[in-house]
Amino acid sequence: MTEEPNQQPEQSGDQSAPRLYDLGAALVESSRGSIYCLTIIGQVEGHSLAPNNTKTTKYEHVLPLLAHLEQSEEVDGVLLLLNTVGGDIEAGLAIAEMVAGMTKPTVTLVLGGGHSIGIPLAVSGQQTFIVPSASMTVHPVRMSGLMIAAPQSYRYFERVQESIVSFVARHSRITQDDFRRLMLADGDMSNDVGTILYGSQAVELGLIDRLGTLSDALEALYGMIGKNG
Repeated sequence: MTEEPNQQPEQSGDQSAPRLYDLGAALVESSRGSIYCLTIIGQVEGHSLAPNNTKTTKYEHVLPLLAHLEQSEEVDGVLLLLNTVGGDIEAGLAIAEMVAGMTKPTVTLVLGGGHSIGIPLAVSGQQTFIVPSASMTVHPVRMSGLMIAAPQSYRYFERVQESIVSFVARHSRITQDDFRRLMLADGDMSNDVGTILYGSQAVELGLIDRLGTLSDALEALYGMIGKNG
């Protein structure tokens, strides 16, 4: 028997179809530009592994990807889609600082939830959007496990909390004092301090720029790409 030569499968002629990646991302190419859609979902995982049954966003994957997107000639803009419960503070802030430091057009869209450390991520884009049904939970810094030396731990918490407050105020229209008041409010949640904001409230308070959906976020991003081009 003779072996048939290996035949290469034909490639699809539709080059505009999204190319999906393991990270739940897609490169969307059109005549108006190339947009990389990146999802921040579930729990933002830090230095410790989350349980196997927990959906996570891993900072060690996202950070180098953002650096690549900033330098890539194939990508004109980045759209971050957020539906996160929060997670590790340092990991979340690291991703937020990377996004905020990008020169390429960036737009964030909060879908479902942008809670806790998801708030710095939500405000890190050059333009920020939230859908009407999405919510954001603002609360003080929390820590689980054994704590030793309460005064020192309190001062550490205070410094970490101030870094979050400062970042959010720098990248949105809310003031530091107003954001702290939302953090420490005691009449919104039955067994905790903090505030739950829904789409229109987040915009009214200056935390998010605009109320909108996917089409609004894409239109804003294409507009920014057009100005840069």
